[in-house]
Amino acid sequence: MKTRLIKIYPPLYMLLCAGLMWCLHTNLPLYTLPAPWYQPLGYGFIGLGLILDLSSLGLFLWQRTTPHPFREQDSRTLVTTGFYRFSRNPMYLGLLCLLIGFACYLGSLSGFLLPPLFVWLMNTQQIIHEERVLAQTFGEAYRQYQQRVRRWL
Repeated sequence: MKTRLIKIYPPLYMLLCAGLMWCLHTNLPLYTLPAPWYQPLGYGFIGLGLILDLSSLGLFLWQRTTPHPFREQDSRTLVTTGFYRFSRNPMYLGLLCLLIGFACYLGSLSGFLLPPLFVWLMNTQQIIHEERVLAQTFGEAYRQYQQRVRRWL
């Protein structure tokens, strides 16, 4: 089984991308949006991200299974309720929403260069590995879930 290149917690990837967004905005703002409409939009995305992350974490705790991204083998229950009905990775989707919200808050287009990098990092460093482990752990139930629900949205 192929392993991840680096073990970094997903929120740290998000914070790294947010820091790079701020650096780009500060030092290389490609284009600054002209009206302040983008900041309330940013707050909306940040709120959505927090709702996705906290409610998804709550489902893991309620079902007494691990949300730990490096202990997938400790999973006792396949969580398919709540936002997991629409996305196999609502916690990562929530982190992505936080990044998009931060990009909107900053107000320059250079900030929007980093969310695609975050998606690529999550897919290559987390999700593919997690899916392999979950398929081994839950077998056909997980494969059917993969058929019904998309990876991101």
